[in-house]
Amino acid sequence: MAAGAPRIFVSHLSGIAVFDPNGDMVGRVRDLVAMLRVGRRPPRLLGLVVELSTRRRIFLPMTRVTGIESGQVITTGVLNVRRFEQRPTERLVLGEMLDRRVRLVGSDEEVTVLDVSVQQLPARRDWEIDRVFVRKGKESAFRRSKGETLTVDWSAVDGFSLEEEGQGAENLLATFEQLRPADLANVLHHLSPKRRAEVASALTNERLADVLEELPEDDQIEILGKLKEERAADVLEEMDPDDAADLLGELPEDDKERLLALMQPGDAADVRRLMAYEDKTAGGLMTTEPIVLRPDATVADALARVRNADLSPALAAQVYVCRPPDETPTGKYLGTVHFQRLLRDPPYTLVSSMVDDDLQPLAPDAALPEVAGFFATYDMVAAPVVDESGSLLGAVTVDDVLDHMLPEDWREQEFHLANGEAEVAHGTG
Repeated sequence: MAAGAPRIFVSHLSGIAVFDPNGDMVGRVRDLVAMLRVGRRPPRLLGLVVELSTRRRIFLPMTRVTGIESGQVITTGVLNVRRFEQRPTERLVLGEMLDRRVRLVGSDEEVTVLDVSVQQLPARRDWEIDRVFVRKGKESAFRRSKGETLTVDWSAVDGFSLEEEGQGAENLLATFEQLRPADLANVLHHLSPKRRAEVASALTNERLADVLEELPEDDQIEILGKLKEERAADVLEEMDPDDAADLLGELPEDDKERLLALMQPGDAADVRRLMAYEDKTAGGLMTTEPIVLRPDATVADALARVRNADLSPALAAQVYVCRPPDETPTGKYLGTVHFQRLLRDPPYTLVSSMVDDDLQPLAPDAALPEVAGFFATYDMVAAPVVDESGSLLGAVTVDDVLDHMLPEDWREQEFHLANGEAEVAHGTG
């Protein structure tokens, strides 16, 4: 980038694409790495944390960045794909600097950091954090200040080098608000335990539930353990029952029973029912909340249920026709109606006239290999689980099957360097 280039606020860099010189996308920017310096000298920007398509995070030195423009980063094409590990002297700009409470030099007034800007030094390849965008006024967990905002030089604030208790997460979350739950889970996984707890605390119950379902087991337990018990129970209620059952199953018995007692009785009953099955069986894998319709429901009724935005694509791919009661465990299971069939028939058609009753449903004690074989044989994305009396207990979705078939550490598996890719050391050169 040429000398005199305009400053760039880091919130605008979050999630933008990184390309090599040939125009091939390398990954996306997830954070920036800076090194604080003595006195009031602006921090040096060491590089970018880039998330590859495999979700591995690597370090991209600023010396390998040839341009930041039009919402994209251009690199020299030479990458070190070893996993990024933060050093003690390094600070993550998005993860650790945004939302800090610092003080204005001179007035000693406390302000909140909303953003910081970076700029390339003239005639050099070095970058610095030069300005800080702050908001005046007090903040609390219950009220966000609407105080004056201003941009000041880095030297005009003090407090970045101090550990801060109770650091907020409002502005960090704003940079990631468009991320899918799985991607936000990856962000949380790479934060420090302190920041991870702060960000989790700032998420809504629904958003946190979605994110917890995508996190490794250790992170789930850590985050849940730092929530107040009443809120932990609320979050568990928002999770899919099968995921909540898996998480509770990893807790000590006393903690598990205490949280179940705080949950709504209906939600707790669903979770307890799932916990009664072995982990890698159809009963242990299923969700208790598929779409269930009575025989006299119409295609229009089915499509209205399928449109529910809270349903996963797999659960929305079919409806299950059963005699009353409508909630699992239901009355007699009659068959499945696939979404494509619903699109081919008039809205007034009864679903009972189009059920697929040829496929044998899964038994709750069916082992994982049998469940996986069912999906592979019949090209299904979800399958009914029916007990000996003929009642529908729930449905297994293909994503849950994959989760249990992959290695336990699949989220952390190493990305293997392809032949011919060059490496440079993690550092500033």
